[in-house]
Amino acid sequence: MPTRIVILGGGGREHALAWKLANEPGVNTVTVAPGNDGFAMLPRVRTVPGFDATDGRAAVALARSEAAELVVIGPEAPLAAGVADALEAAGVPVFGPSTAAARVETSKAFCHEIAAAAGVPMAEAAVFDDAAGALHHARGLVARTGWAVVKADGLAGGKGVSVCRGLASTEAAIRELFSDGRASRVVIEERLIGREASVIALSDGRTAVALPPARDHKRLRDGDEGPNTGGMGAYSPLEDLSDEEVGPILDAIHRPVLAELRRRGTPFRGALYAGLMLTDGGPVLLEFNARFGDPETQAILPRLAVPLGPLLLAASRGELGSAAATFAVGEVLPTLPRVTVAIVLAAAGYPGTPRRGDVIAGIDETPAGIVFHAATARDQDGTWRTAGGRVLTIVGEGRDLADARRRAESLADRIAFEGAQRRHDIGLPVFTGTAEEVASR
Repeated sequence: MPTRIVILGGGGREHALAWKLANEPGVNTVTVAPGNDGFAMLPRVRTVPGFDATDGRAAVALARSEAAELVVIGPEAPLAAGVADALEAAGVPVFGPSTAAARVETSKAFCHEIAAAAGVPMAEAAVFDDAAGALHHARGLVARTGWAVVKADGLAGGKGVSVCRGLASTEAAIRELFSDGRASRVVIEERLIGREASVIALSDGRTAVALPPARDHKRLRDGDEGPNTGGMGAYSPLEDLSDEEVGPILDAIHRPVLAELRRRGTPFRGALYAGLMLTDGGPVLLEFNARFGDPETQAILPRLAVPLGPLLLAASRGELGSAAATFAVGEVLPTLPRVTVAIVLAAAGYPGTPRRGDVIAGIDETPAGIVFHAATARDQDGTWRTAGGRVLTIVGEGRDLADARRRAESLADRIAFEGAQRRHDIGLPVFTGTAEEVASR
């Protein structure tokens, strides 16, 4: 067990990681950089306000000053900036992939390339560096299917994907990505039909063991309406993807990609997150992320029945297989007999320009460990205020999905701030069907 841990980041995912790791046996301190004011309520946790998590040199200096035995990188931006590379070069154990390996997330085009080389099924796709080529291809795709999925090739905070019905919305999405500088390259994909699922695997570059599956709700409003966001809620476990069914997914999706990255000399050490579509023909990869999901992490970690710290440290050292055997971990990490539902409370204006500074009421009246802070700040007089887009994640635990949903909704009802946005259908079935049924919805 690592006794001194540094976590880079400051959102709800990092709060959940700090909450989990700080409560594990043997952990003395967890330093979160930058963290936020909500982290200070956790025992054995301290924050480093103002810290730039994308600065590799600063990350090395912090790890050394803290005598850190493990650094865990939360968000994608530090991975893209090479922070894991800097830490590894300095001899600091780091859970997070190199910049080269993290390209499975930072470039949608590279993800398709790797998947094709590894024999992993994905949607039919084409890549374009100019709007004219993308528009020409999209017109043919929409003429055939009625739909197109438009993705920015690079990082977009979970908001660079548009699922478009009809030609007008498809053309608008393509022009928007190119015209406002959000992308210099786009990927146009066919639309898949099914239910989405998230399977996140811990990997040391060779071995892979999965966290229990979860389901994220990306759209802003109930019924999967509105724009895409970084995620408005999640739940775990899934009624249509059991833990026993995860092993074949690791064999079909994660392990071939890990082998291909290793073959190219860029082994992946970190959390390999597969966003999947569960189609009638089997699971199909939508995209990879190179880190823990947000808000999936907030729903998953309260369910774990084994300590996470030793597994992350072992993965950073290339020793995950032996650590998994020590903790009797098979294909999936063991879980407690509980269901979790995580509801995100977002600020007014999100996912565009979120409004900041609104007073948050009710945080201190909720049970400890249920509220994960993502974008909050606390005044000197103790008043909580919004400080970004996704403000809080509220987690309800129950004996079944209905019970967990009821508890999560009740907890979320206690918290209020002006302009708050949230979904009330986290954990409820989303629409599925044939292409014709979806198109006529």
